[in-house]
Amino acid sequence: MKTWTPSGAMAAPVEITSTNVQRGDIIQIGGQPCRVTDLFQLPRGAKRLLFESGELLTIHPRTRLVAVRVLRRW
Repeated sequence: MKTWTPSGAMAAPVEITSTNVQRGDIIQIGGQPCRVTDLFQLPRGAKRLLFESGELLTIHPRTRLVAVRVLRRW
C-alpha cells in the first residue's frame, strides 16, 4: 500500500457503513491496512469492497467499521 498523501491533506478516522464507504478509504483488517479501490452494489444494501491487494470484503447495512479517510481542503 502506498503511504504517500497529497500535500495539504489530512487523514481522519471515520465510521463507515455500506452507505457511506468510498474509494480510497483505508480499513485495517487483521492489523493490515487495506485501501478500497472499487465498490460493487449488492442486494439489500450490501456492498462488496475490492482492495488494492485484490482481496474482497462484503459489508452489510448494519456493518460498522472505522476507516481512515484523506480529507482534502482546498
